[in-house]
Amino acid sequence: MNPGKDGGGARQLGYFPESAIERVKTIQQLKREGVFMSEIVGRLKEGNSASTEQPATVESVAVQTASVSYLSARSGEDSALTLTIDQIPHAAYMVNYNFEVVWYNEAARSDILGGFDTLPPNSENRSVLQLICKSPAASTQNRELLAFHMTLAKGRLAPQTLRRVCQELPAQCTATLEAMYAAAEPQPKRAICEAVVEIENADGRRQGYQAYASFFREGILFVYAPPGGDSESLLGFLARRDAVIRDLLRKRLPVLTPLAVIVADLQHSVKICSELPPEEYFELINQIWTAMGPVFRKYYGTHGKHVGDGMVYYFFPQPDSNYIFNALACAQEVRLEMQKISKAWQIRKNWLNELYLNIGLNEGEEWLGTFQSATSIEFAVLGDTINHAGRLSDFARHGKIWATKSLIGKLTAAERNRVRYGITRRAEDGREVFVGSSFSLLSGMVDMNEGRFEKFREVAALTVTEIVEVAITD
Repeated sequence: MNPGKDGGGARQLGYFPESAIERVKTIQQLKREGVFMSEIVGRLKEGNSASTEQPATVESVAVQTASVSYLSARSGEDSALTLTIDQIPHAAYMVNYNFEVVWYNEAARSDILGGFDTLPPNSENRSVLQLICKSPAASTQNRELLAFHMTLAKGRLAPQTLRRVCQELPAQCTATLEAMYAAAEPQPKRAICEAVVEIENADGRRQGYQAYASFFREGILFVYAPPGGDSESLLGFLARRDAVIRDLLRKRLPVLTPLAVIVADLQHSVKICSELPPEEYFELINQIWTAMGPVFRKYYGTHGKHVGDGMVYYFFPQPDSNYIFNALACAQEVRLEMQKISKAWQIRKNWLNELYLNIGLNEGEEWLGTFQSATSIEFAVLGDTINHAGRLSDFARHGKIWATKSLIGKLTAAERNRVRYGITRRAEDGREVFVGSSFSLLSGMVDMNEGRFEKFREVAALTVTEIVEVAITD
């Protein structure tokens, strides 16, 4: 059941037994009395201990509340299902899992995030912890607010990421953050977490807030509602997970961020297309995309776009892994998956064609934003990083993986030891000799004056290497 689908609240109510509807009414009454959702869930669990009904969770409570709110909305009593991100009447912002701000509203900027004039362009300077600590009222306002963030960051934000954040802060703030992180008890993983925090506003007044943190694959949405507000409508809105995240992605701010990029193209796609009936060609391409999707998700790849039968994926800094190594490991698994697909189609078609995805890998720091239509959202990166990866994909043949020297240079020594890479050179007697852990200018491997290589002139000075193998596990 998914309340994010159009009309989902109305459809879901039909699945609830009468006892479930009564339970939602109880929830609403308890919320009016000021009882926190965590305590409500505990009471419902106790009530279910002798029952065969599924135990209550914060997510199921929110979904049920949203379903009843839908009926109220139909009679003009509630607007939870028509609320949008822009219409949230409270301070709200979203962070990724490095706790970097990717969206905020004006109330959050002025009341929570320190009232900055302009959000810094670089992702590492958008840390919500930095913004809170640099607030003019930081010495008095930030303790409860930071403590709430730390309970969510513990287990999600790596200690080394926290240390990078602290490099930009005064020693006193650094000591506070490190002590809070060490003492924090991680929040159980659930759809929505909440807490009461007291914050000193820009005018010096201290005010209590009911703070909500709603978790999505793409990050965490924070909302700060004043006590006694219409929390039912807000929880109903947050329960519409698909609609909420679509709205947030459309509002995501452009950011200058480090990244790695994979560009993969199907070799001889025109020839393959000409040999297959149209329905089989589309079946093949869809099979490739379907098989590769879980591999890219496994390594935190973000879908950029499909260009014909090719694909582009971006890899961004992660709290618990090196995004550069993620891209390399992903490329290795993509190659292995493609070998399986090739074998299956050789058996099916009784042909000798080998199917190859040729892969180019590069890294850099570029602007990330979104291109949008009425029905879709596409992440896009501006700059040479993706263009050079595309050229390396064109250069690669027979399923090879080519990467830039700069990408290899971003690996730790331990990670480099897990990657076999190098250049195949031709000896004086004509033999081909593989030289491991080496690089070459692109212009040193092909004659740029030869017609078929002219398109590589713009990247002739790029220093590259062939990725032969990646040890995905130690």
